[in-house]
Amino acid sequence: MRLVFRVHAIERMFRRRIDEEDVRHVINNGETIESYPTDTPYPSRLVLGWRGSRPIHVVAAESSESGEIFVVTVYEPDPNLWEPGFRRKKS
Repeated sequence: MRLVFRVHAIERMFRRRIDEEDVRHVINNGETIESYPTDTPYPSRLVLGWRGSRPIHVVAAESSESGEIFVVTVYEPDPNLWEPGFRRKKS
């Protein structure tokens, strides 16, 4: 799997102290909690994963032609905005 990091994702990772290994772990082992099939140029998804006790969300888009996964953004979900377990936003 070849990851391509968008500038936005790199900036967010740096600010939030999330490294490439964390992102790979989330994409490989995490759970897709939302899908965005109409996103362009490629369908994307929101993946929830854990690094120890730390939840991490990764938004990634995959090109079926090249097999590349584009990392759009990465963040630690805010417990004030997300339900316990970080799978659903609070309404």
